[in-house]
Amino acid sequence: MGSTESSQLGHRQILEVLAGLMLGMFLAALDQTIVASAIRTIGDDLHGLSMQAWVTTAYLITATISTPLYGKLSDIYGRKRFLLAAITIFVLGSAACSFATSMYLLAGCRAVQGLGAGGLFSLALAIIADVVPARDRPRYQGYFLGVFGMSSVLGPVIGGFFAGADEILGIAGWRWVFLVNVPIGAVALLVVAKVLRLPHNRRDHRIDWWGAVTICVCLVPLLTVADQGRSWGWGSAGSLVCYAVGAFGLVMFLLTEAVMGEEAPARRRC
Repeated sequence: MGSTESSQLGHRQILEVLAGLMLGMFLAALDQTIVASAIRTIGDDLHGLSMQAWVTTAYLITATISTPLYGKLSDIYGRKRFLLAAITIFVLGSAACSFATSMYLLAGCRAVQGLGAGGLFSLALAIIADVVPARDRPRYQGYFLGVFGMSSVLGPVIGGFFAGADEILGIAGWRWVFLVNVPIGAVALLVVAKVLRLPHNRRDHRIDWWGAVTICVCLVPLLTVADQGRSWGWGSAGSLVCYAVGAFGLVMFLLTEAVMGEEAPARRRC
């Protein structure tokens, strides 16, 4: 990804920016491990243990699809506004998850979370690439690796604690798995809004909206049949329809990426 912002800040300014970026990335990284520890309790409480795979899958699909879109949109309109938007979407999705009354609703709210998470990961790395000279980037990117290491340790502990609590402040313990993101996200939002000051040099792109749509058309039916195939029957009419729709989506995705050429995410040059 080419640098679209004018470059380098002083060391102190970079550390201030880094603090906000690390908080945002910590949100997304912690969420994956903390939910995995509590998913059995969540499934039992919402009477939908068989749907637990969708709670994770919905998050991963939207995060994966939104990641390249954040990159291109921020190239055009600026990093800061999209990072703030990503944090806001993630926090709103987290709050919505805490009020879910069914696994279907929870999966939908997790999809909203994923839309924010895609920006938290990609924009944090893009901003560091914009403001730090190439020779110094490994040092700062090492801090991000530390965030992932911390989340892998803290996530299961925190998730297990909340899942094991019947109630905390009158709210079911597992709902705090999502509510804990709200204050962290609010702090990240304030820090980024205050310290991130980057002049923007617009770089025009074609946005691969159709690529995002067609990959959804490909993945969702195939994931559906992977989840439901055992009960439907792998050769049932419903399964065959999912295979056909998934294959159609894959073909359309490949055609779309061929038309997009160098603007396709997989071909984009750094």
